[in-house]
Amino acid sequence: MASRRLQKRIEAEAAEKLGKTAKKTATKKKATRKKAKTTRKRKTKTAERKKIFWGVFSGTLKEEGRFAYDERDKAEEKLAALRNRSTKKLYFIQPIKETLSDSAAAPEDDDEAIDAPEAAVSEDGDDEEE
Repeated sequence: MASRRLQKRIEAEAAEKLGKTAKKTATKKKATRKKAKTTRKRKTKTAERKKIFWGVFSGTLKEEGRFAYDERDKAEEKLAALRNRSTKKLYFIQPIKETLSDSAAAPEDDDEAIDAPEAAVSEDGDDEEE
């Protein structure tokens, strides 16, 4: 490192003798333009749509019945009937949340999937006739 400093000093003194300043002989760094930060828009998560049911379960978590959220009284009637039938077993009511999928919202897609195998069968029948 000392030899590097010595070399730079010698170059600077030689430049001063010639009338040039040391600043001019030093290597100039190019002015770099800072890139503007790009802001990325993140996708907003769509809230999953859910539907709530009342589920009647046994002590082994076997689902005995499922009722719409507004039919809680029917779920309680089912619970009472199950408890009367067997006093030793445990039964309880618990809410069930299910996410609604796109396929449930668009039943038309399901019809097309059912029709597709029938078309394949009719094509096989056509091949035999030819």
